[in-house]
Amino acid sequence: MIGKLVKDRVLSGKQAINELYNTGYYGRPKGDTLELTLVEAAYLLYKKKLDIELQGRALEFKEFFTEASKMQQYFELKYIVYKDLRERGFYVQPSVTDFRVYPRGGHPGKTPAKSFVYVRSERIPMQLPDLLTSLNAADNVHKQMVLAIVDEESDLTYYEVKKVKVKGEMPAISSPEALIRTTLLEDRAIVWDAASSQHLHQDGFYGKPLDDERLQLSLVESAYLMERNFISIESSETGDLLDFDAFSVVASSIEPDFLRKYRAYADLRDSGLVPKTGFKFGTHFRVYTQVSLTGKMPHSEYLVHAIPWDHVFILPVMSRAVRLANSVRKRMLYAVEDRAAVAYVDIGRIKM
Repeated sequence: MIGKLVKDRVLSGKQAINELYNTGYYGRPKGDTLELTLVEAAYLLYKKKLDIELQGRALEFKEFFTEASKMQQYFELKYIVYKDLRERGFYVQPSVTDFRVYPRGGHPGKTPAKSFVYVRSERIPMQLPDLLTSLNAADNVHKQMVLAIVDEESDLTYYEVKKVKVKGEMPAISSPEALIRTTLLEDRAIVWDAASSQHLHQDGFYGKPLDDERLQLSLVESAYLMERNFISIESSETGDLLDFDAFSVVASSIEPDFLRKYRAYADLRDSGLVPKTGFKFGTHFRVYTQVSLTGKMPHSEYLVHAIPWDHVFILPVMSRAVRLANSVRKRMLYAVEDRAAVAYVDIGRIKM
């Protein structure tokens, strides 16, 4: 069977429609012509199901592949992914999302596509706005979004990207009769009263005991409890009581991304979850759905990292974070401010 290279497409005749599209769903019929993308044509040339001609001369695979690479950016990466998916038994169609992939047992005309697959090189940083645009496009038509990342040795890793709603079961603690007095010492606040320390820690799992009577609160915990009228915070330097804005200025001078972390912390707490530091995992928070100090400490469900709207993913760094989360049986979530709310983007490895 013969196809002709015309600009960035390979065109074949009616026989190709019968033998390639009707049996394998390669290309797109247009009248009596089958139009194939460069990636599809390369795969069919490799499988010896199609010969490709340019100006009456048959092209060898090397020659066609080289020419296609000049015509289409990242052609070789897309070919690697397309070939892998086809050889895993999926029907795949090129689209504006790189590829539409149909579920096993389904095909074009019978079932809707299951996934939108986006091809990336490990070397090319990924802008968060671009990722969210692609994710929203997939969500709008109820498709799974998959990142196919090709590393320097042409190995493939597939990641599912999705927005998730998070919710826990931690009840809110009772409000104190009067504000609990605390003192800000460098980068943490101290609760001096023993009964208050016990109430905050045992009932709400806030802070970490300094000793049997006193409690240390992190900056985000302090801000959250202050904003919800549980505690007052006194400056150890001036003795003045700090309001939320003044406290935020001090906290931001200690930790530049304090406000971004705080907004994620507050949203998680308001959703019935318990965020604690994720330092040991290289993230902002490890997150529990519920904690009771009367029983065995539970397993945390998520690792959460708060990122700005203009964040740029360095893919090896992202891969390392996701791999670590998987290795400790947690889900890796990125907290992103979405207008007045916080959205959570779940990125996890999948097997195709």
